[in-house]
Amino acid sequence: MYRFLDKAAVVTEEDNVKSPNPWKLNTVHRVEELKSLIRMGPIWAAGILLITAYAQQSTFSLQQAKTLDRHLTKSFEIPAASMSVFTQTSMLSTIIFYDRVFVPIIRKFTGLERGISFLTRMAIGFFISLLATLVAGFVELKRKDAAMAHGLIDLPGDIIPMSVFWLMPQYCLHGIAEAFMSIGHLEFFYDQAPESMRSTATALFWLSISAGSYTSTLLVTLVHKFSAGPGGSNWLPNTNLNRGKLENFYWLITLLQFVNLIYYLFCAKFYTFKPVQVWKAEDEKVEEDTIELTSHV
Repeated sequence: MYRFLDKAAVVTEEDNVKSPNPWKLNTVHRVEELKSLIRMGPIWAAGILLITAYAQQSTFSLQQAKTLDRHLTKSFEIPAASMSVFTQTSMLSTIIFYDRVFVPIIRKFTGLERGISFLTRMAIGFFISLLATLVAGFVELKRKDAAMAHGLIDLPGDIIPMSVFWLMPQYCLHGIAEAFMSIGHLEFFYDQAPESMRSTATALFWLSISAGSYTSTLLVTLVHKFSAGPGGSNWLPNTNLNRGKLENFYWLITLLQFVNLIYYLFCAKFYTFKPVQVWKAEDEKVEEDTIELTSHV
């Protein structure tokens, strides 16, 4: 694949080999580095939507938490913004479980040092993130049903008598998805990037995060535009979330993530790994014997 790029390393009559123009003639090594970056592109793009889904925790999930009962005791109330602690806790717990339990067990079946490849790890993360937004939609339906049952549908400032811990599943699932996908994504970039461009690979990881955040903003803008109804109503109202259709927004993201997962599996199936040169012990021994013989001569 990308064999047409090999032309960049072909010397023509017009080229000056002693002082070549880098815009016309390059080394084979540089051409292969470019191929590696291009091959990573589709996998990189697949990670954007996961960040888009993750970004909703600090926006609409936060708005949901503000409307629910956050009391642990009569005098102690959890701040709505602190709900993200469940994401961080589940992510850290998953990382420990993955490294200490999952990898040693699965390694016996796959024979891989990592247990599973980072492409498989990312696929698991994509699937769990899809479940997170799917669950979030059903929790939002329950929240609105509780508001309706207690006559609070038009009182957005009042607290709905429903525990905020109903939001825990979506927060925890996002944390588990992060542990699988984001770490696998970063490992993929670092492992598959050319040795001289590993810092660039790390930058690509952070670029996908920023792209996911911008995609979230774009998606909200489009939903506001195309779901607008009479009287300024839409799926994501600014004043009264109880009158919105936040569950539809969550399920829209779920649908996009499903399509993204299919796209990712297709890209992963046809992805060509960076070639790795393996040195055998016999080769090293022959090289040592050659060096020793040369020194005696």
